[in-house]
Amino acid sequence: MKYTTLPTTSIKVSKICLGTMTWGEQNTLREGHEQMDYALTQGVNFFDTAEMYSVPGKPETYGATEKIIGSWFQRNKNRDQVVLASKIAGPGFAHIRNSGFSKAAIHEALEGSLKRLQTDYIDLYQLHWPERPTNCFGVREYPYQKDTQWEDNFATVLETLDQCVKDGKIRQVGLSNESPWGVMRYLEEAKQKSLPRMVTLQNAYSLLQRSVEIGLSEVLLKENVGLLPYSPLGFGVLSGKYLHGKPKDARVSLYPAYNRYSSPQASAAVEKYAAIAASNGLSLAQMSLAFVNQLPFVTSTIIGATKMEQLNENIASIDLELSPEIKAQIEAVHKEMPNPAA
Repeated sequence: MKYTTLPTTSIKVSKICLGTMTWGEQNTLREGHEQMDYALTQGVNFFDTAEMYSVPGKPETYGATEKIIGSWFQRNKNRDQVVLASKIAGPGFAHIRNSGFSKAAIHEALEGSLKRLQTDYIDLYQLHWPERPTNCFGVREYPYQKDTQWEDNFATVLETLDQCVKDGKIRQVGLSNESPWGVMRYLEEAKQKSLPRMVTLQNAYSLLQRSVEIGLSEVLLKENVGLLPYSPLGFGVLSGKYLHGKPKDARVSLYPAYNRYSSPQASAAVEKYAAIAASNGLSLAQMSLAFVNQLPFVTSTIIGATKMEQLNENIASIDLELSPEIKAQIEAVHKEMPNPAA
């Protein structure tokens, strides 16, 4: 395994982060424990979850993933071996709350996560998506609309998180599904008011979705904020398993609404990337992950799997170094078919 630190901190994390959002829906408690056991033996010390998991978000599985992780900590007494990240949900799910990131909401969400995770602290606490109307979750352009309900409360959010840090309940804070403007606003508020600094950003990034490079990557590099890319395989599309039909137990088959990476343009791009992998004797999944792993603005790549063989392959991608020739072939496809998934 390779390691780095969360930017501006001394917290050492593996360059591969174990994503957990299928546990409690597609994966059982036993399978979740098996994945954590295996990941830890492979040197993965960074786990990411969220209060709304498992996905798709629904009342009956709210918090299920955190409970599975908490039971694993309780069984193994190894909380100190894991750098744990979780998230507070933004507005939009009535079964969670619709109060956004108010002071009361942050405290309620954090206390709930700590209880389910059976821990006294979370190493990295993230805002899962913005309160304000902006472009995230597969929306390419910023759909300008007058903000009728949201009010600028960046300072209040950071002040509340600051108190949580002082209380010892969280160590560092981060963002998810944010825009360049949102990242910079949080950074400026932190600097001007001596409040906690957002050290990471968790956004979608893959060979099919490189929009982070349009504006955001410059912010990340110049401001020393680490990207934690999620969906680096595009809901499994970049594993190649959908090239010849849809396996019945695969995510896109089970949840047709998860079609962000399944457009005709995306499928055509996958075929081209698969041809590059095959011509170089590589697994498409490992090539796709290796491309993300080596980017200078990436701190740790979040991988997820429903089967152990997938987890093994994904973690092993850390050992693959892409040659300049392979990178050039990838860039040629990207130039021809830029960001075919939103």
